[in-house]
Amino acid sequence: MPVLDDLSGFEFEDVMEDVFRNLGYENVRQAERTADEGRDVMMEEVVDGTRRAVVVECKHTETVGRPVVQKLHSAIATFEFDGPKRGMVATTGRFTGPAVEYAERLQRNDDPYPIELIDGEDLREIADDIGLDLYNGRIEILCDETLRPHEPATSVTAPVEEAFQDIDNIESTDLPAPQYHVTFRPVVAVTADTNAVFETSVGVIHRVNDRSRFVVHAERGHPETASGDVSNLVTENLHATVELDTDRFEEQFDAVEERRFGQTQTEYKDWVVDRLQNHHTTTVSYTGDNNVTYTKTCEPKRSDVSVQSIEPVYVPQLRHTTNLGEYTYPYEYFAAGPSRVTSEDGIHRCIHCDTAGTDAAYTYCANCGSINCDSHIKTERLEGTPVCTGCAVTERFAFKTKYFHDAENRDAFREEYASMPFYEKAMENTVLAVGAVVLMGLVVLGVLVLGGGI
Repeated sequence: MPVLDDLSGFEFEDVMEDVFRNLGYENVRQAERTADEGRDVMMEEVVDGTRRAVVVECKHTETVGRPVVQKLHSAIATFEFDGPKRGMVATTGRFTGPAVEYAERLQRNDDPYPIELIDGEDLREIADDIGLDLYNGRIEILCDETLRPHEPATSVTAPVEEAFQDIDNIESTDLPAPQYHVTFRPVVAVTADTNAVFETSVGVIHRVNDRSRFVVHAERGHPETASGDVSNLVTENLHATVELDTDRFEEQFDAVEERRFGQTQTEYKDWVVDRLQNHHTTTVSYTGDNNVTYTKTCEPKRSDVSVQSIEPVYVPQLRHTTNLGEYTYPYEYFAAGPSRVTSEDGIHRCIHCDTAGTDAAYTYCANCGSINCDSHIKTERLEGTPVCTGCAVTERFAFKTKYFHDAENRDAFREEYASMPFYEKAMENTVLAVGAVVLMGLVVLGVLVLGGGI
């Protein structure tokens, strides 16, 4: 185990903290560094419904003798925990015969504080199980689970059909089959506790007791915290994952892409600790014994932040592209079965202006395939169907602009207009016709008044 042997004592203890967390232990945390630069790991496990504390001594040495095991046994006895307790010694090297015999005797005698020994050979086996890279002492991410890209009870096209439901003048049966592209994006769901107390000569001036749960996009590059909606989508559906079977999904989608996890689990843990340290750092004011006001920057130590779990999973990001006439409409969202978070909605957007979002009304123009807001949709004069201002052919009749699908429709209406009686022509501009009638009535009324007829 040459590389683990090259780690410092502190680095080895960091690795073991990650190892135990991946083995399923809960509330894994490191104690404060002591004067002799030793640092224990404390954690908990649930066995047959009973919660038990586990106190770990990490020894980065070639051999571990009986005195280390005996010392840990005494430390367990004095460790404050309301429940059963046991111990563990982990080393990159080996245990001496007396050390092994002492641990076995505790087990045989049903000692209330038994001690488990993990040596270098054991670590190699554990490494294979959890993805520990013995060449760099990092925990690699092993994940083949994904949230569901769609609800099995419905078709893959259902989300797009639903998105088009509130677009006027188009039915789902009129939609062509869209192109489907799914990208399985890696994320990690993190749970971490921050517990810190800040004291001065006047006592406690600030305290942090917080549990954070969030989701981090885990592709190559700098980690990025997911939005609140995506974070909720992931955390609420972690119990309902399926195997990421690329071959099976290629039968359902036109294109399938699987992104790689960009960093190791250990690196994400370090990033989380740094982030929470910065998040909880604050400056407080307090009054000293001399009635003078002081300020102090309270920054949690790394040991104040305990990462409880890092759960990797893939979240599908689906991109549907629908071609209608001259236009293409993308619709993109993160999926978890029937639930989804929209990341791009090209359907609820007017092609002529900045109007976008589901709060506005939109109408489809079958003449060119565009989707338009109310300001850019008109009624075609000849056929009475919607036509957009972008593709319509226009001409003024009775001093009012009329909209037509094409020049042929316009010419047909010209002939119809030419044969109309005068009053029908006037009604092509209702406002003008009504105004003219009102004006004529006023003129007649004025003549009558002036002539003494009224």
